[in-house]
Amino acid sequence: MPFVRPVLLTAPLVLGLFVATSGAVVAQTIDNVVTRPAGGEAQPLKTGRATAEGAGPSSGVGVFERMGADLPPLPPEKPFTGKIDEAYGAYQRGYYLTAMEKALPRAQLGDAAAQTLVAELLANGLGVRRDTKAAAFWYGKAADKGDPAAMFKYSLILMEGRLVPRDKAKADTFMKKAADNGDSSAQFNWAQTLTADHPGREGLELALPYYEKSAEQGIADAQYAVAELYSVLPDLPAEKKRLARQWMARAARAGFDTAQLDLGVWFVNGTNGPRDFVKGFEWIQLAANRGNVVAQNKLAHLYINALGTAPNPVEAAKWYVLSRRAGLPDPSLEDFYLGIEDDQQKAGIEAADQFRKLP
Repeated sequence: MPFVRPVLLTAPLVLGLFVATSGAVVAQTIDNVVTRPAGGEAQPLKTGRATAEGAGPSSGVGVFERMGADLPPLPPEKPFTGKIDEAYGAYQRGYYLTAMEKALPRAQLGDAAAQTLVAELLANGLGVRRDTKAAAFWYGKAADKGDPAAMFKYSLILMEGRLVPRDKAKADTFMKKAADNGDSSAQFNWAQTLTADHPGREGLELALPYYEKSAEQGIADAQYAVAELYSVLPDLPAEKKRLARQWMARAARAGFDTAQLDLGVWFVNGTNGPRDFVKGFEWIQLAANRGNVVAQNKLAHLYINALGTAPNPVEAAKWYVLSRRAGLPDPSLEDFYLGIEDDQQKAGIEAADQFRKLP
């Protein structure tokens, strides 16, 4: 029974592949992010007035350019011949009290899907008073009967150890079973567990199949992990190596700001595909506007070195000030900042003061 994906358990991935995008800031090690193109295409930054004429991100293909194309016909709708779950149907329509009234009798008779639905309603206070202990009870009942969604939720409850006694071994058993039964969030979390329990290359290789299954079901965190592992793991088939940038792009398009940053860096440095400074600038700018501190730092370098954009000392100062305020020092950017004019420093600070993160 599908539910809205809960907050994922985030065990750290080894080899420094994952970088925090909020809270404590840690500089991400990305080589040559501001390497100048060998052909001298970049325009040097001057301390005088910068102009953006003739430069800037490409606009891409607009929606109006696509409106003339004929769309293919929709496939015929297949008639539903299965048994209708009235409790879950009420849940989907937002009739939560009705869903509880229809699911509870079935749950009491041992129906695993109904037990999971009762647990979900209790856990979130939907139509009934929120009761996390009762929810844990029903998740446990459904997990024992093999419901993948319940096994995933109950595994998290067992790991936390607040509503029931903490039991890592039992939690791992349920998490793996849920993953093997196709739950996308469980697949991602079981992969994370494998990397934590088996440090180094062994854990990454064990985790990769679960990351791949989760990524194929649309989990952006897993898509990012697949992209990184395809990029760094040796001895993978060439066809997988060629897909690294595609997986990173899927995670970036899903709004994962760390993926947006890394995709931008890959474009700038020519990693896992050809260099494209404009696209690199666009993706890093998007991540910076979403509040990614490392992206803000890198964006300042791009404005200084005129990679993918015109040189702009005020914008460079703005992004440096924002990343420095967030706790990310950078001596080279500090030298740049101290070397520009006083009015440019002031304008950069004012722009930083007015910055608002994108939703």
